[in-house]
Amino acid sequence: MPEKTAKTAAKATAQKTVASKVAAKTAPKAAAPAPKAAVKPAAKPVAAAPRVEEPKKVVTQRQGFKANEFVVYPAHGVGQILAIEEQEIAGAKLELFVISFMKDKMTLRVPTAKVANVGMRKLSDPALVKKALETLKGRARVKRTMWSRRAQEYEAKINSGDIVAIAEVVRDLYRSESQPEQSYSERQLYEAALDRLSREIAVVQHSTETEAIKEIESQLAKSPRRGAAKAEAGAEDGDGEGDADDLDGDSDDATVADEAA
Repeated sequence: MPEKTAKTAAKATAQKTVASKVAAKTAPKAAAPAPKAAVKPAAKPVAAAPRVEEPKKVVTQRQGFKANEFVVYPAHGVGQILAIEEQEIAGAKLELFVISFMKDKMTLRVPTAKVANVGMRKLSDPALVKKALETLKGRARVKRTMWSRRAQEYEAKINSGDIVAIAEVVRDLYRSESQPEQSYSERQLYEAALDRLSREIAVVQHSTETEAIKEIESQLAKSPRRGAAKAEAGAEDGDGEGDADDLDGDSDDATVADEAA
């Protein structure tokens, strides 16, 4: 009996030894991979910072416009960018140009991403201003259509923001002293076009609006048709009004200038 007991105890001891060796071999292998898995994901998210994309986006949206710069907004004419500010609308940040139109006593906020859509542009260069002034010396082109249709065309040109197109409106609606007075609607369109043109010329040439208007009127006076129309009107009627065009709605009459030409 003592021998059996000793053998049983020896087996139990051997089994415990084997179990402890197995546990020692398996435990480190299970615990070792844990630190490796925790280190790798922590380093990757920090590396890809979107800061490089932001300046590109801002430059693209601003289209090269900057604070304190004079610009032309088609619907209102020449204005000055006072600042570029950010506003949060519906949880999203929106960058805006703050544009002041001092003569109209109005401030407009335009999203920088929309400047291309609204047609906002930089001031015309001196060469384009010269072309607009040359346009004033050309022949007036008045279509023989209803005044309402012509008025729409003139208004579209004024609101296009194109300085040469605006000069065409000034040229076509200008009346010299020898010609009859304009109708109310004609006068309104003429003054709107003259205002847009003179303000841009004044800013580009660093002069006053009064000086710009004088330059415009001097160019208009150089038109070869003005003198011919005046001479013909004076010879036929003696009052300078007999052959003037009725531009307030009649589509059957031609201008004195067209008849003279």
